[in-house]
Amino acid sequence: MALAAGSHFDVAVLGGGYAGLSAALQLARARRAVAVVDAGERRNRMARHAHGFLGRDGDPPGDIAREGREQLLAYPGVQWVEGRATAAARSDNGFVVDTDAGRVSAARLILALGVVDELPALEGLAERWGRRVFHCPYCHGHELARRPDAEPAIGVLAAGDTAVHQALLLTDWGRITVLPCAGWQPDADQLARLKTRDVAVEDVPADRLLHDATVELADGRRLMFAGLFTQTHTRVASPIPEALGCEMSECPTGVHVHVDAAQATSVPGVWACGDVARASGSVALAVGEGALAGIAAHQSLVLG
Repeated sequence: MALAAGSHFDVAVLGGGYAGLSAALQLARARRAVAVVDAGERRNRMARHAHGFLGRDGDPPGDIAREGREQLLAYPGVQWVEGRATAAARSDNGFVVDTDAGRVSAARLILALGVVDELPALEGLAERWGRRVFHCPYCHGHELARRPDAEPAIGVLAAGDTAVHQALLLTDWGRITVLPCAGWQPDADQLARLKTRDVAVEDVPADRLLHDATVELADGRRLMFAGLFTQTHTRVASPIPEALGCEMSECPTGVHVHVDAAQATSVPGVWACGDVARASGSVALAVGEGALAGIAAHQSLVLG
């Protein structure tokens, strides 16, 4: 939707995924004027099903997002801005945000910009991401473990040290094989830890993925799995948080915006929620943190 000249809102929410929708809903119900700027690039857009979200377990993630948007837009104070937020800066009235559809002015900002997953360099992985290759055991492990006739074989495409943690967790969902890739190899201590949970480790690195979840090793052997997991490195999907001066945090899995218990960033008047503000994420966590951010932003408008 195009913006009218001089459009000013109580809060601009940058990102219309699960966290942004939840934040905006709290503000809409508080009868505040809210702009949601969204480019339609949800992190889980490749996945067929979302899991672990109470009441919607197993539903297509696109359906959850679409219905959330429809419910939000039933409130008269909400304007949906289709496009990307390209820049943001402080102004006399709070903040100004440049978008593909024009400029948004708002007293407060909520950053729900999401992250980008940087995948290990392995042939065939990107095409299977979110379909046969996953990163979150809690989101997808149970479905791989449902076979009653045999214990499922699950492969971990290990591209870094965090693969050890992931492989150990996954042993509650099946028989695990670690497949080194992208130049990574486990050291003696890591091998010993994996052995405590009977995790198998291939000596030969993975070379490419075939068919559904078949891994071809560098020596030509092919191993079939019920599913595969790997570790991504995440980066914030927009330069806006750093441009605003938000403090950032770095951990083994990537970079995110640092927030306090109420989702407030280090910049007064700016909150962040969802994957952009945590080292790991899920639909359930994003919705909860979005609600916190929306409530906190509203209270700041009332109480200062």
